[in-house]
Amino acid sequence: MKRRELLTQFVPNSPFVRLLGIELVDVGTDRATVRLPFREDLVTIADVVHGGALASLIDMAAVSAAWADDAEPTSMEGATVSLDVSYVAAARGKDLTAVGVVSKRGRSLVFVDVRVTEPDDRLVATGAAVVALGS
Repeated sequence: MKRRELLTQFVPNSPFVRLLGIELVDVGTDRATVRLPFREDLVTIADVVHGGALASLIDMAAVSAAWADDAEPTSMEGATVSLDVSYVAAARGKDLTAVGVVSKRGRSLVFVDVRVTEPDDRLVATGAAVVALGS
């Protein structure tokens, strides 16, 4: 089974992903789109989405993009090695979409850039991640 196929099975069945309500929207080669529907229990104060929820959304977009290829994995193991998050603007009371795009794919490390926007394309955060695939 290809990594991309495994990804589409993993995301809806991951307990943490389900807890946050993150949805896999689209998967292309070296690219993935995930959505975080707004919920009041994800805010810090008023309608501002907690930075930890945004960081988790960025991480899920990065991992999804890293797994968005047609290789057949030798292992189901993998981990985020590094995650950099830049909060550009407060995310306020709207669904958020994160798009992860692979910038470089090595033998075991995948470098991914992520942008998080509101429905009107207002940028609220960016991220960069390094994802390790395999053991």
